[in-house]
Amino acid sequence: MEFFRIRKDIPFMRHALVFNVISLITFVLAVVFLATKGLHFSVEFTGGTLMEVGYSQPPDLEKLRSKLVADGFSDPQVQNFGSSRDVLIRVPIAKDTESAKVGERVMASLTGTAEAAANPPQLKRVEFVGPQVGKELASDGALALLLVVIGIVIYLAIRFEWRFAVSAIIANLHDVVIILGFFAFFQWEFSLPVLAAVLAVLGYSVNESVVVFDRVRETFKKTRGMTTPEVLNHAITSTISRTIITHGSTQMMVTSMLIFGGAALHYFALALTIGILFGIYSSVLVASPLVMWLGVSREQFAAPKKEKAEGVAEDGACV
Repeated sequence: MEFFRIRKDIPFMRHALVFNVISLITFVLAVVFLATKGLHFSVEFTGGTLMEVGYSQPPDLEKLRSKLVADGFSDPQVQNFGSSRDVLIRVPIAKDTESAKVGERVMASLTGTAEAAANPPQLKRVEFVGPQVGKELASDGALALLLVVIGIVIYLAIRFEWRFAVSAIIANLHDVVIILGFFAFFQWEFSLPVLAAVLAVLGYSVNESVVVFDRVRETFKKTRGMTTPEVLNHAITSTISRTIITHGSTQMMVTSMLIFGGAALHYFALALTIGILFGIYSSVLVASPLVMWLGVSREQFAAPKKEKAEGVAEDGACV
């Protein structure tokens, strides 16, 4: 399906060096922010108190969150759990405060609102997440990220060729590091939903790379006389319409979550937005130039045309 078709190939590879210098600078800045500022981890990673509270009527989550912040709780997470009347509250570990008393303080804060008289909160459960559990979640998340990277490399190496695998994984890791760099620079909260978004971006970005690489392989097999930069320009140009349809549709859904999803989905949608934008950029303007510089050529996909010996017919008989 295509909305439009560009007849003349756009010379992307002519500016490949400029695009990759921009990517390198962005990547280095992201690494610097991660090294100097670090990530602002959520309760799942740092430990804290988790509470489930029930209401007879759906409460206003923003008012609950504001009341907890006003009562001295830093970065509380308030979201619906199961239904609009059930609320899940996560509170980070507070210094010089016993974990058993945190639940009491939270309930005292919730019952201290004007709406609590008509819609009183009912405590359903309280759980304490220790720092050790948070460290295990962080290590498990890093392991999941590593396994995804290894799987992508193996898949691309089998389906295409090692040059494509190396180029795609460099481009995809470029997206992941930049997402983490944004979260480190602005000190946005890094939670399990954000980790899920990062893993989703890896798969999403590699899908765009696979589409372009498929067109590169197809062009190499069908067309003779084109140089490698011309083949890459043709592959990218011929998939632009598909890229706009796919990424535009995905971004509309993610934007709706970003605007209407509330605090629970805000950073998840934000990570996906950054990943989609940089995923398009890296798949087209980072992975493709890397493939070119690694020496991809037509001979790797199509056998060279055999020339007939002079004086010999096609059946091998002398003439």
